[in-house]
Amino acid sequence: MTSIDKIPVRKKIALRLFSAKRKADARLHELQYLFWECTLRCNMACLHCGSDCVRDSSIPDMPIRDFTKILDRISEHTDPAKVVVAITGGEPLMRDDLPEAGNEIAKRGFRWGMVTNGYLLNNNKMKELVQSGIRYLTISFDGLEDTHNWLRGRKDAYTYACDAVKYASEARNSSGLSFDVVTCVNQRNIEQLEQMKKVLMDLKMPAWRLGTIFAKGRASRNNELTLNREQLYQLLDFIVATQKEGNIFTTFGCDSFLGRYEMEVRPRPFFCWAGINIGSVLVDGSISACPSLRADYIQGNIYKDDFMDVWNNRFQVMRNRKWLKQGECADCPVWNLCLGNGLHLRRESDLKLLSCHYREMTDC
Repeated sequence: MTSIDKIPVRKKIALRLFSAKRKADARLHELQYLFWECTLRCNMACLHCGSDCVRDSSIPDMPIRDFTKILDRISEHTDPAKVVVAITGGEPLMRDDLPEAGNEIAKRGFRWGMVTNGYLLNNNKMKELVQSGIRYLTISFDGLEDTHNWLRGRKDAYTYACDAVKYASEARNSSGLSFDVVTCVNQRNIEQLEQMKKVLMDLKMPAWRLGTIFAKGRASRNNELTLNREQLYQLLDFIVATQKEGNIFTTFGCDSFLGRYEMEVRPRPFFCWAGINIGSVLVDGSISACPSLRADYIQGNIYKDDFMDVWNNRFQVMRNRKWLKQGECADCPVWNLCLGNGLHLRRESDLKLLSCHYREMTDC
């Protein structure tokens, strides 16, 4: 029996139908999600940071007007209402002008949101963001107090994260803000998930996204950050059980094909949509897909290239994944369902696959 035979027949049929949809989407490559890496400055020193962000970055923040020029160009070709702008960093709230940026994005008809560690998200800042049109918010929540503070490199990070969740919950009740928390599951917090769930339920948290950490940036220097096989199963079974309870909407993140767990721990099958309907503008103007894809994945730069020309005519490396059928993926029985895993899970220097949950679970 091959490892693919462990996937139920109905699920294999659904996954193969989804594969056909992916091919069509790659041909159309409609931009639906645009990351803006607005700063590389950060007020924390997270052990798992893939970008090695620091408090005082040598690369300056991108001026708002430079990014809004890109939005104006996108509006000439795409209905802004169909594109979500996700502001990321660094820590976006290190920018004092973030509400102004949000206003400029919203008045052009784009929906926008951001990912934050929550440290600077006080009540007044939350109100400013709501007034500037924020629609989506993700707050990092990485364990009980000692564990969260350990991962984030700041002894008071947990207190501020909990406060941020409270402010977001109040904004959700008054403005319809959609928000969730995201947890980077590691060897220290894997045994705290039940307790964390209780904390989040007490905080009236509507949704919880959990994911694993891959060995890039600082994460490559700490073995405590990656889960072993048994812990990975423990995490996935926890998500399935929590979903059945129905008290908090719980999903697994976007990393890695999961075999029989597909469509159980997240709403739709795995695929890395980088460069297909996800693009990004990095802080130095580089045009890529998700912000984790840098180096050889960069397709141009807004300061010398037309963004829409780059989006429409480049990105072939992401839209045709046949080149990934090599190394560990060459003889994989689920290649057509996975297409080489998430592009962010490969080392940029030699394209070595840093993580494959399916292989870890099945010995494939």
